[in-house]
Amino acid sequence: MYSRLKIISLSANTELAKEVASQLGVKVTDSEIIHFADGEVLFQSSESFRGDNVYIIQSTCGPVNERLMEVLVCIDACKRASARSITCVMPYFGYARQDRKARPRQPITARLVADLISVAGADRVVCVDLHSLQLTGFFDIPVDNISALPLIHAYFKDRDPATTVCVSPDHGGVVRTTALAKELNCPIAIIDKRRPEPNKAEITAIVGDIEGKDCIIVDDIVDTAGTLCAAANKLIELGANSVEAVISHGVLSRDAVQKINASKLRKLVITDSIPLPEDKKSDKIAIMTLAPILKETIASIEEGRSLGSTLQAFEENITK
Repeated sequence: MYSRLKIISLSANTELAKEVASQLGVKVTDSEIIHFADGEVLFQSSESFRGDNVYIIQSTCGPVNERLMEVLVCIDACKRASARSITCVMPYFGYARQDRKARPRQPITARLVADLISVAGADRVVCVDLHSLQLTGFFDIPVDNISALPLIHAYFKDRDPATTVCVSPDHGGVVRTTALAKELNCPIAIIDKRRPEPNKAEITAIVGDIEGKDCIIVDDIVDTAGTLCAAANKLIELGANSVEAVISHGVLSRDAVQKINASKLRKLVITDSIPLPEDKKSDKIAIMTLAPILKETIASIEEGRSLGSTLQAFEENITK
C-alpha cells in the first residue's frame, strides 16, 4: 500500500522505528550511522530514495548533540538522493526548553535547532507533546505536534472520577492537566513552585482538594525528577491517598531513578519517546509505546487525510 514510503531509523529509537514500520506493513530502510574516531557522523544506505517519501525517526535525546547531528546528516543525504519528501519524526524534541530568553544574553536555542532542520532540507516535522506550543512557530515548515493524550486516556480510563484528581506540577501545565481531567471527568489541582536555578524547584503551595484522593501528576518532561519527587512527597504529606505521574518524555538524567524509587510516588508512566536503558528500569516505571499513534500519523500524512480526525477516531477506538 505504501510503495513509496521509506522509514529510516537512526540510533535513538531503533525499537520504536521497527514497531512503527511493522504496523505500517513496511520494513525499516537498510542504512547505517557511522561515528568516526574524531566524532564526525556519516549516514549511508544501500537503498534508493529517489521519488520516495522518507520518514526519519529520531528523538534528540542524550547524547543530544550527536542525535541532532545524525538527523541533519541524514536529511542532507536523503535530499541529495532526490527523495520526494523528508519528514522528521522526532518524538522528543531536544532543546525545547530553551524556547525564550529567561535572562539577558541567553540564546533561543529551540529556534536555532528549528532553523537547522529546515535549512538541512526537511519538509515536515512530527513531534510528540512539545514543551510549549510556540515552538511550532519557530519552524518555516509544517509541524505536527501530536499529543500522547489518547494513550494516556486509555491507560487511566478505568479510574474512579470521584476519588481521582489530576495535578498540574506548575501553572504552565494547567492546559495539559485539564485536558486529561476532562477525559477522566475529574477535578484538577495545581502546584505552585519556584525555580531558583535550573533543575531545582521549591514547592510553595498546592491549590485544590487532594486530601484522601488518588492524584495523577501530569507533565511533559521528567528530567532529574527532583521536582516530581518533591511534589509526590508533598501531596502525600498533605493527605493524598496515592500519587502517580504520567509524563510524556522520560529524560531521567543523573540519579533520577534512585530518587523515584525512594519517593512516595507509586508509579511513573512514560512513553518510549526516549528509550529507557536497562540500568534505569524500575518496578515503579511503566512505559507506553508511541508506535500506534505514530503509525496513524504517518498513514494520515501519506493518504492525505485530516490528522485531527484520524487521531480523534484513534482515541475513540482505544478508549472503548
